[in-house]
Amino acid sequence: MSRTIFKEAINALQNSKIIVYPTDTLYGLGADIFDEYAVQRVFEIKKRPFDKPLSVAVSCFEDVENIADVDDKVLHVVESFLPGSLTLVLKKKNVVSDLVTGGLDKVAVRIPDNEIALKLVSIFGPITCTSANVHGQETPFSIEDVQKQFDEGDIALYLDCGILDGKPSTIVDMTDDEPKILREGDISEKEILDAIKNG
Repeated sequence: MSRTIFKEAINALQNSKIIVYPTDTLYGLGADIFDEYAVQRVFEIKKRPFDKPLSVAVSCFEDVENIADVDDKVLHVVESFLPGSLTLVLKKKNVVSDLVTGGLDKVAVRIPDNEIALKLVSIFGPITCTSANVHGQETPFSIEDVQKQFDEGDIALYLDCGILDGKPSTIVDMTDDEPKILREGDISEKEILDAIKNG
């Protein structure tokens, strides 16, 4: 992917626009999580209820620390599985708007195992990581199928990475003493518990 396209993507995010970018599972809608106007637009174009939180993509553990409370258990899980197909639900810090988290005091964080996504968030910072589809409609695997669901002007830029058909990420809530698996995907509950125990 060319430097020009990347510069356009960064510029779009800096100007409250929404982009579509590849992750290690599917295409995501990206917006600056610290820009409430941009986050609100994500909800609007997805037709997503405002009480349904958006997950956040970051590039490294330090970025996780900046937006959420972490401890050694979280560090062990991050070191063991991320970047990868895992979403961590953590206590959010005040820098994260309640709009992003649907009014909850928790934030769902991903470090996607995709070179383009990682480069994007390492340069720009945390962005939304919600699937690039209208709420309730089928999740598309290609940019062409994404474009069919949105109106012209909704999306500033598409980062095309061909067909994406990854399995959903495992979601683990680590806000209590014991991790709780909310959705099991590629990474099993046993693998996560073993990583914490052996960390």
